[in-house]
Amino acid sequence: MPYVHIQVTDEGVSKEQKADLIKGATDLLVDVLDKDPATTFVVIEEVKLEDWGVGGLPVQEYRAQLTRS
Repeated sequence: MPYVHIQVTDEGVSKEQKADLIKGATDLLVDVLDKDPATTFVVIEEVKLEDWGVGGLPVQEYRAQLTRS
Protein backbone atom coordinates (compact mmCIF):
# COMPACT_ATOMS: atom_id res chain seq x y z
CA MET A 1 0.00 0.00 0.00
CA PRO A 2 2.17 2.89 -1.25
CA TYR A 3 1.77 6.37 0.18
CA VAL A 4 3.19 9.34 -1.74
CA HIS A 5 3.38 12.77 -0.10
CA ILE A 6 3.97 15.64 -2.52
CA GLN A 7 4.68 19.09 -1.12
CA VAL A 8 4.46 22.19 -3.30
CA THR A 9 4.48 25.88 -2.54
CA ASP A 10 1.07 27.54 -2.53
CA GLU A 11 1.59 29.39 -5.78
CA GLY A 12 -1.57 28.58 -7.65
CA VAL A 13 -1.34 24.88 -8.44
CA SER A 14 -4.59 24.16 -10.26
CA LYS A 15 -6.99 21.27 -9.64
CA GLU A 16 -5.99 19.91 -13.05
CA GLN A 17 -2.29 20.02 -12.19
CA LYS A 18 -2.96 18.24 -8.90
CA ALA A 19 -4.93 15.58 -10.75
CA ASP A 20 -1.98 15.15 -13.14
CA LEU A 21 0.42 14.78 -10.21
CA ILE A 22 -1.81 12.15 -8.60
CA LYS A 23 -2.12 10.20 -11.84
CA GLY A 24 1.59 10.52 -12.64
CA ALA A 25 2.73 9.33 -9.21
CA THR A 26 0.26 6.45 -9.28
CA ASP A 27 1.27 5.41 -12.81
CA LEU A 28 4.95 5.50 -11.84
CA LEU A 29 4.37 3.12 -8.91
CA VAL A 30 2.32 0.83 -11.14
CA ASP A 31 5.00 0.80 -13.86
CA VAL A 32 8.09 0.53 -11.66
CA LEU A 33 6.90 -1.50 -8.67
CA ASP A 34 3.78 -3.18 -10.09
CA LYS A 35 1.62 -1.63 -7.36
CA ASP A 36 -2.15 -1.71 -7.41
CA PRO A 37 -3.50 1.78 -8.17
CA ALA A 38 -6.55 1.05 -6.01
CA THR A 39 -4.31 0.90 -2.94
CA THR A 40 -1.90 3.69 -3.88
CA PHE A 41 -2.43 6.89 -1.93
CA VAL A 42 -1.18 10.29 -3.06
CA VAL A 43 -1.45 13.37 -0.85
CA ILE A 44 -0.63 16.86 -2.08
CA GLU A 45 0.19 19.45 0.55
CA GLU A 46 0.51 23.13 -0.26
CA VAL A 47 3.08 24.94 1.87
CA LYS A 48 3.10 28.69 2.38
CA LEU A 49 5.91 30.26 0.38
CA GLU A 50 7.38 31.86 3.51
CA ASP A 51 7.63 28.37 5.07
CA TRP A 52 9.75 26.99 2.20
CA GLY A 53 13.52 27.21 1.89
CA VAL A 54 16.22 26.10 -0.51
CA GLY A 55 19.99 26.48 -0.45
CA GLY A 56 19.91 27.68 3.14
CA LEU A 57 17.63 30.60 2.31
CA PRO A 58 13.92 31.37 2.30
CA VAL A 59 12.79 30.56 -1.23
CA GLN A 60 12.00 34.18 -2.09
CA GLU A 61 15.57 35.23 -1.23
CA TYR A 62 16.97 32.25 -3.13
CA ARG A 63 14.97 33.18 -6.23
CA ALA A 64 16.08 36.80 -5.93
CA GLN A 65 19.72 35.67 -5.92
CA LEU A 66 19.13 33.60 -9.06
CA THR A 67 17.77 36.60 -10.93
CA ARG A 68 20.78 38.72 -9.86
CA SER A 69 23.25 36.12 -11.14
